[in-house]
Amino acid sequence: MLENIIGHINDALYSYILIVLLLIGGIYFLIRTRFVQFRLLGEQFRAVMEKPADGKGVSSFQALMVSTASRVGTGNIIGVSTAICLGGFGSVFWMWIIAIIGGASAFIESTLAQIYKRKGPDGSYGGPAHYIQIGLKSPVLATIFAVLLIITYAFGFNMLASYNLQSTFSGYEFYNENRSPWIIGLIIAALVLYCLMGGGKRVLKATSVLVPAMGIAYILISLVIIVINITTLPSVFERIFKEAFDLSAIFGGFSGSCVMYGIKRGLFSNEAGVGSAPNASASAEVDHPVKQGLVQVLSVFIDTLLVCSATAFMCMCSGVEPSAELSGAPYVQAALSSALGTFGPIFITIAMILFAFTTLLGNLYYVDNCLIFLLKRQPSKRFMTVYHIIASLIVFVGAGLSADLLWGIADVTMGAMTIINMPVILILGKYAVRALKDYEKQRKEGKHPVFKAQDIKLPHKVDYWK
Repeated sequence: MLENIIGHINDALYSYILIVLLLIGGIYFLIRTRFVQFRLLGEQFRAVMEKPADGKGVSSFQALMVSTASRVGTGNIIGVSTAICLGGFGSVFWMWIIAIIGGASAFIESTLAQIYKRKGPDGSYGGPAHYIQIGLKSPVLATIFAVLLIITYAFGFNMLASYNLQSTFSGYEFYNENRSPWIIGLIIAALVLYCLMGGGKRVLKATSVLVPAMGIAYILISLVIIVINITTLPSVFERIFKEAFDLSAIFGGFSGSCVMYGIKRGLFSNEAGVGSAPNASASAEVDHPVKQGLVQVLSVFIDTLLVCSATAFMCMCSGVEPSAELSGAPYVQAALSSALGTFGPIFITIAMILFAFTTLLGNLYYVDNCLIFLLKRQPSKRFMTVYHIIASLIVFVGAGLSADLLWGIADVTMGAMTIINMPVILILGKYAVRALKDYEKQRKEGKHPVFKAQDIKLPHKVDYWK
């Protein structure tokens, strides 16, 4: 019954509300920023290489790796596979569209997170809850958003990531349906707890090493498989565009169409406009908020246009026909087995372990920020120890639950976050656009851009940018 209720809510959210919000909001920001994600591509790479002036704070690269750790996760493998198996090849096209349009929304929300960030004992912190409270002067809405983020990332996404990770072992002989999920879940939970007990610095260090390594290895393997099956590439592209614009199939059953699956899994994967990545963006020490906005655009592109596409083409070029029965990890494993033999399933298992582990850490980094907001202070060590144990137990429990229920819960809570965040950034977005104009003006004058709140006539009191 619970799965049915959640399913009906999801149908309403993704068939009407979120499509309108994401597409209209994304296109509006695309026009207001004058296609910032394409115009300033060079600036994105320049910004990500900058280090804090004092050499001590969180760098743009570290903030990028935390947000990418959360974005690039099991959804890039399991989510893409599910979308292709249930929505068809055309869903890949709609994932691309969501990423391209969403890049502008990601820029706006992360720039706002920098403008409204707060000073803490270990550096800066912030996110949507803070720019809602300061910019809109709405502490109630900010509190609701913070609670939703905690439910989404500490519960929904982390339970789902744990389930997805253990499910990749289902093809091995040692796997027992009754015992293995709980044993694997226990091991994952113990590793997560170890990293959490080391605090934010250990999370930053782990993600800064693991994310680039796993991303590069995954894309290289996908390229090998595409090259092996290069003759199938033209027909794959033909099928993607043909199914993406098959209007009779789309409108005949919209809730199960490629458009809906593309948007759901694309949003789940890149999270542009959801309000999650700004929590990492606010921690970066930069001298202009726009720099971190540009860095987060790069994160969206890495996630969807690189990693999601890598999974999609690995599967679609393999010759293995997708079906509802293969949905999830089995489709990816079957595709890799056909191209790489016994090495295929082993590689995807290793990739899933790394993807899921960094996702778990990145998600809990976001939750830490919202706990600080709700408690109005830095939590005590005792509180954080209890919270970290509970967070790890949630990871353990998620390994043994129903996949359909976990996908459903994650989709609903993420949708609720987006319903709050998108209208907020549409209202406050003018300050991010002014900051962008200020940044470009200084660049044209040959200056190293440095931001002052008074230069964009910011009417709100902020901790930085005096």
